Amino acid sequence: MPVLSEEKKKKICEQALELLYSNYPTPLFTVEIARELARDEEFMKKTLESLEERGLLKKIRTGPNGAEYLERTRWVLAPAAKEKYDELA
Repeated sequence: MPVLSEEKKKKICEQALELLYSNYPTPLFTVEIARELARDEEFMKKTLESLEERGLLKKIRTGPNGAEYLERTRWVLAPAAKEKYDELA
C-alpha cells in the first residue's frame, strides 16, 4: 500500500475543510466527504479525527431528532475555524 506524503495529506485536509466550509452550517457524514474527495472512508475518518483534535472540526454524533448515531458521524467546521475562513474570504 502506498504511503502518502505529508504534503498530500495536508492538501487532503485543506480539501475537506473547504468542502465543510462551502456546506456550512450543514454537517456532512464521513462517507459523503470521502465520496466527494474520492478517498477511502477509513482514511477520511482518520483525517477528520486529526482535524478535530486540532480544533478545526466538530463531531456530531446525534441526528436532528436527538437519536444517537451508533456507527455514523457527521462533521461540521468548528466555529473558530469558520471565523478564520470568513476573515480570509
